[in-house]
Amino acid sequence: MTIAPSTAVDAPTTTALEVRELRVSYRPAHRLIEVVHGVTLSVSRGRTLALVGQSGSGKSTIALAAAGLLPRRGEVTGGSITLASRDVTRFRDRDWRPLRGSEIGFVPQDPLSSLDPLQTIGSRLNAELKRHGVPRRERAVRAAELLARVGIADAAHKLDLRPHELSGGQLQRVLIAIAISGSPQLLIADEPTSALDVTVQRTILDLIGELREELGLAVLLITHDLALARERADDIAVLHDGVVVDQGPADRVVSHPEDDYTRELFANAPALSPDRYAHLLRPVDPAVDAAIEVAGIVKTFPGSPRPALNGVDLRVHRGSVHALVGESGSGKSTLARIVAGLESFDEGAVTVSGRALPQHPPVANRFARRLQMVYQNPLSALDPRFTVRQLLDEPISLSAKLTPAERAARVATALDHVALPSTVLDSRPHDLSGGQRQRVAVARALALSPEVLVLDEPTSALDVTVQTQIIDLLMELRDRDELTYLFISHDLSLVRQIAEQVTVLEHGRLVESAPTAELFARPRDAYTRRLIDAIPKAT
Repeated sequence: MTIAPSTAVDAPTTTALEVRELRVSYRPAHRLIEVVHGVTLSVSRGRTLALVGQSGSGKSTIALAAAGLLPRRGEVTGGSITLASRDVTRFRDRDWRPLRGSEIGFVPQDPLSSLDPLQTIGSRLNAELKRHGVPRRERAVRAAELLARVGIADAAHKLDLRPHELSGGQLQRVLIAIAISGSPQLLIADEPTSALDVTVQRTILDLIGELREELGLAVLLITHDLALARERADDIAVLHDGVVVDQGPADRVVSHPEDDYTRELFANAPALSPDRYAHLLRPVDPAVDAAIEVAGIVKTFPGSPRPALNGVDLRVHRGSVHALVGESGSGKSTLARIVAGLESFDEGAVTVSGRALPQHPPVANRFARRLQMVYQNPLSALDPRFTVRQLLDEPISLSAKLTPAERAARVATALDHVALPSTVLDSRPHDLSGGQRQRVAVARALALSPEVLVLDEPTSALDVTVQTQIIDLLMELRDRDELTYLFISHDLSLVRQIAEQVTVLEHGRLVESAPTAELFARPRDAYTRRLIDAIPKAT
């Protein structure tokens, strides 16, 4: 069940958070740099305000300031923050302590970095309940009740587990349980579902909606998913470079934006612009040769009770965009690594551009010239010690005997293909923006002129505007160079925009494969229908 915004008729309207003319600055060296410029917003109990905008717009800074969690180099330099009619603008950490959990709950984006890997879930909740004055004899029962309240089955057993023993969705529920343990009036959720697949995302957001109705919470939701903001929020505030450029009821902001930036932002959202690339999509012709053929692939990892892939077949036609979708643990990335020659397999056969891949790939992959892989996180895929010049030159120098001048020309061409200026050649990955880093990763993959790109969640870490830039680039390159893409994603709205064929995996099993329009209009399998039903609705 999806909880609609503000379903309670008699929802209380007491203002839980009021921010007036807020200014926040950071001190990277010996000077202050203002990043939030006079922001005003408020959230009432029983309502949800979504704060949206590009990376670096100031969303998380405002959330941290409102929760008293700004890092030491950050400070409020103007305006006011009022929490439940109490001015907390100049509060120090010791002043905030009694308010955290009792007045305000905070749900961060990444549960693994927010929970001690050596501490059990029960110990963490016990410490939180102790801080709220719950007697020792009652804490174990209250902790189990909290886990049950956020929908964790077998709650008493889960108390003895450590974070790595729970799924991503369960960990996010634990963070919500911690956040509501002191019955706060305000819940701040900072990108609480960005790392989760679409069905778990829906479950977590349903939970937050239910808790809002049950407890009369005010919810400040930080998100870059604009369709999600429209579906889940009563009000939306749009941030651009630290300034609120549009604010009001969610339907009005999306349907009749008042600012050009807002219009651009929503035009770039896949769920709100499903036909953006319709003119570039081609009907898949079965007579066209396959760039990738996978037959009966079985893969079981040591110690695993079931195969990661169990008899999977896949046919990706040359020149097409073929999407591979499914929940976390479905086998998408394992299949991608097998196709890329980076992972062995137990049974079956894989053919790339007419050549069979060995069952146990060698360290030196002789298929690299034909197929390259682009990963989700370019920071982890690009050597931080290398300059962009070195990153692009390395695959070229390893694959061909060229003179330094010839290699430099190839590097320049690769950079030009992804529309990056030559001024970035001497920069290292950490000097670049997220979008620039992903362009470098694409340029590196294209440096050997491959026929096939395997793209494993290449835009999931990017905000919607940068994502659009990268997808525009990929679609342009596909048409210009007749590339074939195997596109792995949990963003089904994006898949519907760019793919001509979709294959659905569940627990290592192929559920169905069909042309994109057909699959979204008439899914045959109940699992596929569940995935599609979980997509945030555009209207």
